[in-house]
Amino acid sequence: MKRIATALVVIAVVGAIVYWFATQTRVGQDLVLERMLSALIEGQEPLDPDSLHVFVCGSASPLPAPGRAQACIAIVAGDDLFLVDAGSGSAQVTMLGRLPVASMRAIFLTHYHSDHIGAIGDHNINSWAAGRSAPLQVVGPEGVEEVVAGFNRAFAMDAAYRTEHHGMALMPPELGVLAARTIEPGLVHDEDGLRIRAFPVDHSPVAPAFGYRFDYRGRSVVVTGDTVVVPSLVAAAEGVDLLLTDALAEHLVLALARANEQANPRGAQILRDVLDYHAHTDELVALAERAGVRQLALYHLVPAPANAFMEDVFRRGLPDEVILTVEGMRFELPVGSDEVRVSG
Repeated sequence: MKRIATALVVIAVVGAIVYWFATQTRVGQDLVLERMLSALIEGQEPLDPDSLHVFVCGSASPLPAPGRAQACIAIVAGDDLFLVDAGSGSAQVTMLGRLPVASMRAIFLTHYHSDHIGAIGDHNINSWAAGRSAPLQVVGPEGVEEVVAGFNRAFAMDAAYRTEHHGMALMPPELGVLAARTIEPGLVHDEDGLRIRAFPVDHSPVAPAFGYRFDYRGRSVVVTGDTVVVPSLVAAAEGVDLLLTDALAEHLVLALARANEQANPRGAQILRDVLDYHAHTDELVALAERAGVRQLALYHLVPAPANAFMEDVFRRGLPDEVILTVEGMRFELPVGSDEVRVSG
C-alpha cells in the first residue's frame, strides 16, 4: 500500500512538472501550440459530395440576441458553396465553422433589409483571401445593382490595401470586386446537378422579396427569407426535405412591446409593427403539413431566445420535432436517402 501511495505521489509531481513546462514556458507553449494547430488544420475533412449540406450561419432577427448572428444560411452542393443572405456577424460564424469559403459562388439575397445584407463585404473579403477563383456574385431581385455598387465603393480602399500588401498573385484585384445579377422568379441556376429556383414571398411593404429552393440530386431545401405564409411559399415547399423559415413568436413580441410601453414607447410601436410581416409560429406547422415538408426548422427568430427559459416560451405550441436553429447547426441530406441528419 505504501508503495502505491508513493507511486501516486511521484505521478502527481511529474504530472504537475509537465503541466507547468507545457503551459508556463516558452518552449512548452510552442510545442503544445504547434500540435494543437496542426491537429485543428489536419482535422478539416471535406464535405461528402453525395450529400446536400446546410449550415446555419445566422439565426437572429434585428432584435439583439447574444451569441447569434443575423440571417444567413449556407448551402454546399458538390464543390460549390452558396449563401442565402449575409446578415451581420455571419461571416465570422462561417469562418469559425470552417466552411469551404474558397468555393463560394454566390450570395442569394431575399431582400434588402440591413439584417440580410450587412456582412456582404466581409464574406467577399474572406472568400477572396481563401482563394476564390472568380468574382463573387450577389444575386437578388431588382435593386441588387445598387446594393452591390455601394459595397464595392465602400470596400474599394480596403481591397486596394490588401492587393498592395499581399501582392497581385495572391489577391488579384479583379476578384475583390462583387458582381451583381438581377433575377426574376423562376429557375435561376442549373449547373452540376443543382437547380435553384427563386419564388416571390410577401414581406410588404418590402418588395420585391424572394425565397429560394435548392434541389440537388433528389434532395431539397427551401429558405424563405422574411415572409408571411402565402400560396407561393406553400407551392415552393411542396415535398421539400428541409424547410428553413422565418418565424415570429407573437406572444413574446407582444410581451416585449408591453414591457417597453412606458419607458420606450417608440420601441414598443416598432415591435408591434413587425407582427404583420413575419410568419407566426402558430401558422408554420400547418404550412409544413400542407406542403408535405419532411423537416421544419426555424431561423430568423423574432425574437431569438437568449436562454433555455426563453426558448421554452418561444416554442409554446410547437411540436418537439420542430427545430429552433442556432449558429453552427448543420443539416446533411444524403443522396439516395430520406434522412435529414442534424448536428451542432
